[in-house]
Amino acid sequence: MFRTDMLTVALWASLAAALALWLADGGTSSVGNVTQAVTAVGILAGLAGMDLVFLMLLLAARLPFVDGAVGHDRALEFHRKLGKPALYLLLAHGLLLAIGYGMAEGLDPVSEAIALWVLVPDMWLAFVSMALFVAVVVTSLVAVRRRFPYEFWYIVHLLTYLAVATALPHQFSVGGLFAEGTWQRWYWLLLCIATGSALAWFRVAQPVMATFRHQLTVRRVVRLAPGVFSVEMSGLRLNELSGSGGRFFVWRFLAPGMWWQAHPFSLSAEPQVAPPSTGPSSGFLPRQGSLRITVRNLGAGSARLASLRPGTKVSIEGPYGVFSTAARSRERVVMIGAGIGITPLRALLESTPFSPGQATVLLRGSSADELFLGDEILDLCRKRGATLFHLIGPRSENPQRTWLPASAGATRLRDYVPDIADADVYICGPSAWARNVLAEAKSAGVREEQLHYERFDW
Repeated sequence: MFRTDMLTVALWASLAAALALWLADGGTSSVGNVTQAVTAVGILAGLAGMDLVFLMLLLAARLPFVDGAVGHDRALEFHRKLGKPALYLLLAHGLLLAIGYGMAEGLDPVSEAIALWVLVPDMWLAFVSMALFVAVVVTSLVAVRRRFPYEFWYIVHLLTYLAVATALPHQFSVGGLFAEGTWQRWYWLLLCIATGSALAWFRVAQPVMATFRHQLTVRRVVRLAPGVFSVEMSGLRLNELSGSGGRFFVWRFLAPGMWWQAHPFSLSAEPQVAPPSTGPSSGFLPRQGSLRITVRNLGAGSARLASLRPGTKVSIEGPYGVFSTAARSRERVVMIGAGIGITPLRALLESTPFSPGQATVLLRGSSADELFLGDEILDLCRKRGATLFHLIGPRSENPQRTWLPASAGATRLRDYVPDIADADVYICGPSAWARNVLAEAKSAGVREEQLHYERFDW
């Protein structure tokens, strides 16, 4: 909770600092009439809008502090929520400045906008930037992005970086707020550099280094059920990834037609590391190991992974998310999964520490065939002394209880786990299903900091 509070304070402080730039430059003293007031509000809207854009980029940069505080999923959820306010502020910035400058020069907003495009250096880039921001935000709306494949949305979303790059020049060349020699200019430059550096390090440099360090290759693909299969990989220094069971990585399989597709999949088993060699030069050789992900065919991209050939090189980013033992706050643990969301629970069950009798696992599926890796989970529960429930059958027609099968009747979550209010609860599965489980867990007395969940949408 402390890190979450610190993150919230930092976000609000950043926005306040952006607005303080204008105040420290004598902003209020320059407002003497309606024209100047309109222009001033336009400047403030631009400062706030760009600050929100920087915050969005940082939330998507996979910073360890942010990931550990709220988890990658919730960071991206907040990132998406900031998109429309940022766009509205930037649109207001452009419109109000066109009105304000036009009022001062006796021009209508359209004529003033054309004059700015033609006569003011770097201003045409600002118009291009605005068009790119509109494209990114519109394609991010749920109703729109569901009409396109993930790959199309992802490519369009990369335009955010181009939008920011084209927005920056006019900020330093037009107006006096960021004039050379001012501390405001240095603050804004440092904010730009810090954001760009974070993206370059965590989104580019670290994944490249991890790919070379672990040298993952596909060992085999194992079919588990129709449309469901495991991809087993071998690599080096996988002991460094121990304890990552349940967390997700971003995978790129470097095969023709697949290398550009990023796949966020969780581990379905803890990395297995070969015992150290006893040869005379063994101290100089990295240890071999293996790891596994389990995939369900939910689209053309994931379906093609079933045809991966042994020896295919793999690029890796991560691990990410709070779905790990590091998030534990109680001795007891409850794991609830549905469909392909069961597979991260298998890895979590393998790695999380608990004493016999302190763990409960609930697996949900329409049929026994949908309890993926169920035999492995049953074996782990027997070995570790965990209680296991199989919740099989058509879902309940009660809207608040659709996470349960109809055969469960009036049974509630606390009937399966009477002391759930004093347990960490891990939930993994489809979004609508997970929301029902979360709601029932909260009604059973589970606090927010005890809930750890991952979503399977984008």
